Amino acid sequence: MVGYTADEKLRVDQLITLRRKWLKDQELSAREPVVQPKPAGRIQKFWAGFLEPKTLWRLYTFKAYNAGVFAFTRVLIPAWIAHYYVKYHLSELPLSIVGLKPRLFPGDTILETGEVVPPLPEAEDHGHH
Repeated sequence: MVGYTADEKLRVDQLITLRRKWLKDQELSAREPVVQPKPAGRIQKFWAGFLEPKTLWRLYTFKAYNAGVFAFTRVLIPAWIAHYYVKYHLSELPLSIVGLKPRLFPGDTILETGEVVPPLPEAEDHGHH
């Protein structure tokens, strides 16, 4: 046997016809959707007017946004990175942040103040060590 039987062929033709009809029914006409749109609220009216192309508000807002982005990405962030690098990695001036302070021993002179470190008090011998 080659091909469909008469019943199978009839069933396939009916399915094809039903699918085509279903797809045709899915297309919307110019009158659809039938539901009436709600009237726009105050905020929707504002944004609808605000977002119209080439309105003055939109142009100035766009210019302000672009200037802000430029200032932030091209000026503030690089300045912050440069400041951080200079403050914590380059500066070797006195009174700047120091990674490791030199050790002080009794009799040494403190550079910033000129004071002499006093000797350690004599410890009483308790016979422990």
